[in-house]
Amino acid sequence: MSLKVTLNRYLITTHEALKTIGEIKYLFFKIIKGTFEGPFYFKKMLEQIVAIGMGSASIAIVVGLVMGLVMTLNFGYGLMKFGAVYYVPSMVSLSLIREMSPIFTSLLVAGRVASGIAAELGAMNVTQQIDALRALGTSPVKILVIPRFWAAVIALPLLNTISSAFGLLGGLIISHLEFGMAAGFYLDKVRFGVRLHDYIGGCTKSLIFGAIIATIGCYRGLKTKEGTRGVGEATTWAVVTSSIAILVCNFFLTKIFLVIIAK
Repeated sequence: MSLKVTLNRYLITTHEALKTIGEIKYLFFKIIKGTFEGPFYFKKMLEQIVAIGMGSASIAIVVGLVMGLVMTLNFGYGLMKFGAVYYVPSMVSLSLIREMSPIFTSLLVAGRVASGIAAELGAMNVTQQIDALRALGTSPVKILVIPRFWAAVIALPLLNTISSAFGLLGGLIISHLEFGMAAGFYLDKVRFGVRLHDYIGGCTKSLIFGAIIATIGCYRGLKTKEGTRGVGEATTWAVVTSSIAILVCNFFLTKIFLVIIAK
């Protein structure tokens, strides 16, 4: 009997998970379709770009600088044992721009942005403000979701660029202070080690991660119920789900980009 109950629970959980994935996918296609069917609230999108981008700039700066400092220390002392310390700039810059900066910046921004979107839309939903918009003949997706979606898609690559730049700065500082490496030599190694397609790949990842964060945050906010308790649960769910989705998606994107580069 207990085995049957456990199996039923797993089936119910799987069904709910698949249903949620389907609803998120439906919302995503609704966003894309609604973007090309006016009106487009351009002013609201600019407001969200400022809120997401400027509000998260400090996160991007700190995470980029700290990653550059820590990675350079670890790579430097590790490669020093083999007399290969001069490979540090290339390794650090490539790791930052391809992987570390997009993934860590997006995860930290997800904690701020996905929770904020879910809380804001969730509060509007439980106070029936979204129902009021529908009653007035206004689409909540057009006025609330689409501007936030495109703002996140635009802001994340910019934040990734800031994070990568400060990561390279952190690497430069440690390379000079700890390993006596000249700034000109460091920058030359970075320039020859990183290609345009590496930067484009990192920005493409950030763009996709921004779409994931906004879509999941908006979806959970629009589904929020049960008053203030539901708002709290929505923020937690949005952060956890978007973080997991980013990590899983990063694996497949990395595989795709490496195959493209190899060709």
